[in-house]
Amino acid sequence: MVIVAGHLLVAPDGREAYLAGCIPVVEQARSAPGCLDFAISADLTDPARINIFERWATQEAVESFRGAGTAEQQNTAIRAATVAEYEIAEVRSLT
Repeated sequence: MVIVAGHLLVAPDGREAYLAGCIPVVEQARSAPGCLDFAISADLTDPARINIFERWATQEAVESFRGAGTAEQQNTAIRAATVAEYEIAEVRSLT
């Protein structure tokens, strides 16, 4: 399993537009083979921060979905990013 997690920083006054532009990406990801979960969401306390969380069955599924990466318009809106991939060997359910 692969987890992709982190956050992006955008201009606070552009965050809602950025998130609205991500709706098709989230819909595509959630229907992609190997996607277990995919979320892009506004942070509750930082008006510039967008949280990223993805869970994939395999690295191949991540790479197949990623393709060329984000659109140019999205790239120009991002002021900073801290996002990483984590390979998970074991999962323990908390519920």
